[in-house]
Amino acid sequence: MRRPPKIYHNHFYLCFLIPGVFLFTSCKKDKNKTQEALQNTVQSGTWRITYFNDSGTDETYHFTGFNFTFQSSGNLLASNGLVNYSGTWSITDSNSQDDSKDDLHFNIHFNLTNEFEDLNDDWHIKSYTSSQIELVDESGGGGGTDYLTFEKN
Repeated sequence: MRRPPKIYHNHFYLCFLIPGVFLFTSCKKDKNKTQEALQNTVQSGTWRITYFNDSGTDETYHFTGFNFTFQSSGNLLASNGLVNYSGTWSITDSNSQDDSKDDLHFNIHFNLTNEFEDLNDDWHIKSYTSSQIELVDESGGGGGTDYLTFEKN
């Protein structure tokens, strides 16, 4: 019995390999577009916290009256007209073992020991529009789930 030429075997593998490469490349491009779009959105105007739930406790009131400015330099400013706090922000690919490789994280850091310290995290982006960003953080080890919502002023 005669064996088919090797080209048929290679063709079989290429039918599965090539679409996989395009799918991976396409997902990476989509994630980059999402990251860029969200960065542009958050840098436009000022924002306020309309919801902050820390492990089941609504603590939104801590941030009432504060406006947040996300600067292109990565600086984050929070001001209520009397008090000004500065921190940093970024949007990055997930680098944690417990996350999907497609996740983007909204990172916030204030070097403070007050209520703003509770905002420090690598938040998962639950959803976003041009006027609202919903973030969530699920702590491991029974630490609870935190929710943070910014709305554009």
